[in-house]
Amino acid sequence: MSTDGKTALSKIRQIALPVRDITEAKRFYRDTLGMLHLFDAPPGLSFFDCGGVQLMLAGPEGQGKDGDQQHSVLFYDVADIKDTHARIKSSGAESLEEPRVIARMNGREIWISSVSDGQGNVVGLMSDTPEV
Repeated sequence: MSTDGKTALSKIRQIALPVRDITEAKRFYRDTLGMLHLFDAPPGLSFFDCGGVQLMLAGPEGQGKDGDQQHSVLFYDVADIKDTHARIKSSGAESLEEPRVIARMNGREIWISSVSDGQGNVVGLMSDTPEV
């Protein structure tokens, strides 16, 4: 949060990139570009490290309800996702996805949520917290 009490996002934690073929895209990013592959997750997601920023490749089955996501999504790292999401909504942004846990690993919970920027783009929020 900024000093004037408004929400201030700054650190990008993950970039979601829609792809047509997850196997082909994974091979390109890993073998052609030499990026460090972290893990795969259902449905149709593959994760890579980009110098501390995570790249998530999302095949059609991992792109939401219609399987045809047209835009990349930047996920900003936030400490308190529920509070941050609520503050952004209270400022007039449309909520696209309420905060929810998407993974539990090694005693940690990964939370995501998203809002619309009003221009057809998705702004993602992401938080990594101790598992409760």
